[in-house]
Amino acid sequence: MSALQAVPIHLRRRREKVFGNGRPRALDRNAKVRIMHQARALSRRTAKGKHYGVITAKAVDVLEALLWGFHNASSGLCFPSYERIAERARCARSMVGEAIKMLEAAGLLTWVNRIVRVRERCEDLFGHWGSRVRVIRTSNAYQFIDPKGAESRPNSSKSEFPPGTEIQDSFSLPSTPKSRPLDPTTPLDAALIRFGRALGALS
Repeated sequence: MSALQAVPIHLRRRREKVFGNGRPRALDRNAKVRIMHQARALSRRTAKGKHYGVITAKAVDVLEALLWGFHNASSGLCFPSYERIAERARCARSMVGEAIKMLEAAGLLTWVNRIVRVRERCEDLFGHWGSRVRVIRTSNAYQFIDPKGAESRPNSSKSEFPPGTEIQDSFSLPSTPKSRPLDPTTPLDAALIRFGRALGALS
């Protein structure tokens, strides 16, 4: 059990809100079976007097509903509402939210907030009609973490949570162009030389 998993859920740092479509990941049947096997192993009782392990049996039911009921194996898309998940997992809607927090803390899935932008007509303070864009949160987009994924990649850690958010892409800054010597015979370079001398940057 990691240090994060040892801390009660209500005492953990609040999750940063991330918006977008996430990074859908296609999973075949074997990958889904591996994820479910790991979930059932994490749900086994780990301490005397405790009825469950890192995650509860109901969290396993929620994961099973997401993986086998809503996840598109070929596209990787999975964005059901809490109501649909609760119906499939046969639990209360409030239990779905708690189960998803447990599953993410256990390293079985991650998610982002899906949003849509709606343009609506409105009136301003001066009585003029115009339009504005309103952002509405629709549901969550879930991404499942195959326990074999990190092991199959060479020189990689087993952590599936890299720095930054899921929708951030790494990029390289363009290299600084090399400076060229100024030619006093051209009008532009002559003006730059005079400007640099006025500022004291050039002698």
